[in-house]
Amino acid sequence: MMTYKSPEEIALMRQAGKAVAAALDAMQKAVQPGISTADLDLIASDTLKENGAVSTLKGYQPPFSDVAYLHTICSSINNEVVHGVPNSQRILKEGDIISLDLDASVNGWVADAAITVPVGKISPQAANLITVTKDCLYKAISQAKSGKTMGDVSSAIQRHAERNRCQAVRECQGHGIGRTPHEKPDVPCVGRPGFGIKLKPGMTFCIEPMINIGGWRLAEVPGDPWTLVTADGSLSAHFEHTIAVTENGPEILTLP
Repeated sequence: MMTYKSPEEIALMRQAGKAVAAALDAMQKAVQPGISTADLDLIASDTLKENGAVSTLKGYQPPFSDVAYLHTICSSINNEVVHGVPNSQRILKEGDIISLDLDASVNGWVADAAITVPVGKISPQAANLITVTKDCLYKAISQAKSGKTMGDVSSAIQRHAERNRCQAVRECQGHGIGRTPHEKPDVPCVGRPGFGIKLKPGMTFCIEPMINIGGWRLAEVPGDPWTLVTADGSLSAHFEHTIAVTENGPEILTLP
């Protein structure tokens, strides 16, 4: 069920958003060749604690798995689209790109965000993908206004990706957020302007473009119940913010 938040509740979500932003910033500063994804997970965990936040990803058990998730972040490298699992054996190397995604709660209210970071010097193609994906996010946020539709938000992602010869993922999407990490409404990465639910003040949701250099189709990793990769092995990038629809336009709740 979709819920509408009061200004006071949005303010509480903003506190969680600041903690999430601080963790992402700390990890981004630590990314370099030779660091492991487990190291980044520990940095995020420590930063959340310092900011009075609790990970809502660690211990999460989705319907498709019999095993709870054991980490604070998802760390997805190169062709891994989402849900990459931190591991002390996953060592970053020069030229990689890594997507870092986490959510956390403060006083029972949740925020969620993601960034994609270069590891050392990366290829022009990878750098362009990161720029395009981040631009997709902000173009979508600009459409998250009262009176617009979810199709306006989603189509902004799809149009910008395709104009830059990339593809928006269709098998994963953004989501509502509030007391729990995943609520209604769904926030697809593709859509048609003017279609979908109408946006109203008090809605809070996560816009998260997942953009591939190649095709949009995904694949599972054998023996790994979490990680999704591009079906064609192409690079993928991921950016995300938690936003609130207000009378004065969209507000990003996951800024430092």
